[in-house]
Amino acid sequence: MYGHNPLKEATMDRFAGKVVVITGAANGIGAAAARRFSSEGATVVLADYVEDDVMKMAATLPEDRTTAMVVDVSDPKAVEKMIEDTVRKYGKLDVMINNAGVHVVGSVLETSLDDWRRISGINIDGVVYGAKFSLPHLIRSKGCMINTSSVSGLGGDWGAAFYCASKGAVANLTRAMALDHGLSGVRINAVCPSLVKTNMTRGFDVAVQEKFNERIPLGRAAQPEEVASVMAFLASDDASFVNGACIPVDGGATASDGQPKIA
Repeated sequence: MYGHNPLKEATMDRFAGKVVVITGAANGIGAAAARRFSSEGATVVLADYVEDDVMKMAATLPEDRTTAMVVDVSDPKAVEKMIEDTVRKYGKLDVMINNAGVHVVGSVLETSLDDWRRISGINIDGVVYGAKFSLPHLIRSKGCMINTSSVSGLGGDWGAAFYCASKGAVANLTRAMALDHGLSGVRINAVCPSLVKTNMTRGFDVAVQEKFNERIPLGRAAQPEEVASVMAFLASDDASFVNGACIPVDGGATASDGQPKIA
């Protein structure tokens, strides 16, 4: 029910002893995931490229189970070091959450090649690097990976060509990796949110938000904690037979066939 607090309901210690790396962890979905996993006993490594923000976020969590790192996920050496430093400090890696992402508005003609390099570097390359460097450790721990795609990776949007392309890449990369590494004991899934109340969407004007709400059967944007709840499920033993899934967390938006509401 809208208005419930998933974090307050997370009283279990089902992730006690687990080490979780989260990129894009300073705000939005990443910060909500950090709070959720920490509340259930996990040791969390928060990675973000904005130093002040990630340090402030880390300071809200238990000091003995939290590490903050300044990481540009579009830099493969930085991502490799993030994983190496995590394993060196904690001895293992159980859950990799590739969440960092950016949005660029516009059609292919309205956006620049620099826009493409930025969005592909973070949204696609960042997931590839996170996967490549974490997988050897996840195979060792029989862990799991969760990638943040989007409903924009499951279908197209007007005025968001590069974003749709990047999130579509994440969705299909997730499926392909699930096929490749399932027999190694690693489950790989993705969450596909629609509109979520984050820094990325906070700048949308009221008229735009209302248009989104009209397309979402629940009539509202998601709270970051609602996406983090699905991430926690996917990382838990309750999802032990869920692999290669790209799960819409969209209030029912993708249930529509695209025809307008007429009644």
